Amino acid sequence: MEDFSSFVEYIKNHDNFKGTITENEPLAQKSTFKIGANARVFVAPTDYYSFQLTLRRILAQKLPFFIVGGASNLVFPDEDFKGVILSSRNFSDAMIFPKGDLPEDFEPYDFQKDDVLVTCFSGTPMAQLVDFCIKNDLSGAEEFAGLPGTVGGAAFMNARCFEKSISDLIFYYTWMDYSDPDIPLHHDRINLQDWDYKKSPFQNNKRFVTTVTFLLKRLHGDAKMQIAKRSRRYTLERLEKGHFKYPSAGSVFKNNHDFGAPSGKLIDECGLKGSQIGGAQIAPFHGNFIINVENARAADVKALVELAQEKVKEKFGFQLETEIIFL
Repeated sequence: MEDFSSFVEYIKNHDNFKGTITENEPLAQKSTFKIGANARVFVAPTDYYSFQLTLRRILAQKLPFFIVGGASNLVFPDEDFKGVILSSRNFSDAMIFPKGDLPEDFEPYDFQKDDVLVTCFSGTPMAQLVDFCIKNDLSGAEEFAGLPGTVGGAAFMNARCFEKSISDLIFYYTWMDYSDPDIPLHHDRINLQDWDYKKSPFQNNKRFVTTVTFLLKRLHGDAKMQIAKRSRRYTLERLEKGHFKYPSAGSVFKNNHDFGAPSGKLIDECGLKGSQIGGAQIAPFHGNFIINVENARAADVKALVELAQEKVKEKFGFQLETEIIFL
């Protein structure tokens, strides 16, 4: 039987731990879907060492755990999570990164005059990154304005907005390897062979992204005024499409580029828009959104996912692949 009490005491009383730790923490309000019960333990470190310390202790005690960012692509369970939720929400900041401080083992790179590197900790909200870019006249991230969630979550999913993937902006990143009990910290220049549509090198393994460094472009004169204007336009488009009308996790299914038609269109052609199970509904305004209209449960969302998969399979012959994650 897991000894969570000793884990909590160890972390709370460790001189070098910085962050927060709570027990029986409600999860619903920590996700954009507003669904979920409680976590036995919820830990939100604020620095590298506190993450390493926490992960080492979790592994040493063989405790079940799950790492979350902004929980904007996640459905927490209806039952209590009998484990540790390790959150990056307090691990947040954005800053200009000096090009001369890049790791010595990186190959030389031919930076252009107005190229600027910006580093974000993984818990940095995407909105904070976009605001930082606007204030510093940096262009490149405008398409991600209004995207919920964190930089780490966007890197994990290789978020894609308005035909741009987050990997299009990444220069390098750091990550912790929790397959190793020492939890070493690594750094890598981006290799686009490791990235694809909604695919990143952090999926299906034991890697936790800690920082992401973006390569952006500083604009001058009248051109820099367009950064905020474009950012507002993309945010407004999300609002007009109804993205924030109800709690949700955004797009439920990945698009099948081989088939050609977006998942939302296929779901619509199956006549499923507006379908409701319990408190969850396939949005009347977007076939690839499931929304929480009335105290939805994770089971309601899962039932709608399975309904959409079944009907699309019957009509079009292939299986929709989920983008959202059920814990």
